[in-house]
Amino acid sequence: METDRLRSIVPMFGGRTQYVETLQSVLEFIDSYHPTTDELLGWHRGSFANVSSERSIMRRVRYLSNAGFLQQVDNHWELGSVGREYVPEYDINVLLQIMCGRNVGFRSLLYALAVAPMTIEEISNQQLDTHPELGWSRGETDMAFQRANWLWSMGLVQKQDDKYELTSRGREFVEGAVETWAEPISTPNGPAESMTAHAYETVAVTRAVDPEFRVTTLDRYNQTCPISGIDHPALLDVAHILSWSDYPKHRADLRNVLVLSKIHHAAFDRGLFTISRDYEIIVNPTFETESDHLRETLVNQNGAKVPLEVPGVSQSYLAKRNSALEWA
Repeated sequence: METDRLRSIVPMFGGRTQYVETLQSVLEFIDSYHPTTDELLGWHRGSFANVSSERSIMRRVRYLSNAGFLQQVDNHWELGSVGREYVPEYDINVLLQIMCGRNVGFRSLLYALAVAPMTIEEISNQQLDTHPELGWSRGETDMAFQRANWLWSMGLVQKQDDKYELTSRGREFVEGAVETWAEPISTPNGPAESMTAHAYETVAVTRAVDPEFRVTTLDRYNQTCPISGIDHPALLDVAHILSWSDYPKHRADLRNVLVLSKIHHAAFDRGLFTISRDYEIIVNPTFETESDHLRETLVNQNGAKVPLEVPGVSQSYLAKRNSALEWA
């Protein structure tokens, strides 16, 4: 997970759909003139109507500095490392990477919006549920508006009636984000029958999820495996219904993931059990175990209902997965 990410974000002058244009203007001025603080204040006052407060201007300057767009050298302002990365081409894709990497919760919000449009109140709650460190009060929407407006200005979301929804650019970004920010993990490999005390093969594979995708998924399941009841985050995995390797377009689809304990994730991936499109546990008839825990949570639960309607797991994805299992 990235370090030193920013919890607070500020609006830019010029209106909620003009944040990107305003940012570009600020960076162009600084890159061209290397102004002093007084000159930067004067430029803002001359460039935007009804803008005069030094406090208001400097609040935005400090945010851009903390994000790495600007830096102060002696008494002059210059482009920071992030600003130098963005300025040459003003590539919106570069800006998307910067903003979603530097600000807490941006990607989590985009993953959630990929499931369904959200009101500003729902956005506020989603951000607090996944990132309580943001610290604003329940029911407060000012910070949620700023996040939604930045995404709107960057072309990732649009507003329909009272709800924000992803644009095609937003959906394209989400599809790639889960792998772009992935952190490698090790998972077992090999056929199910190799999982014995005498022969257990493990290899490190390049399969991972963006930590923001993980925290978003765990929040949807209340940090609990619905099969085992295990509720410690360190013991939980994000499990894909349609596999990561075979269905890359569904890697960032929250309807395609479950939260499972690590042992149940391994059993699920190896086809020792599955879940029907009616959300019932189906245990592989060849599965035998002496584990009391596995008998209690799997073998004895064969045919039991799993509460997956609320997280919105796709029935069609479950059916597609199961069609490939000879025994299901």
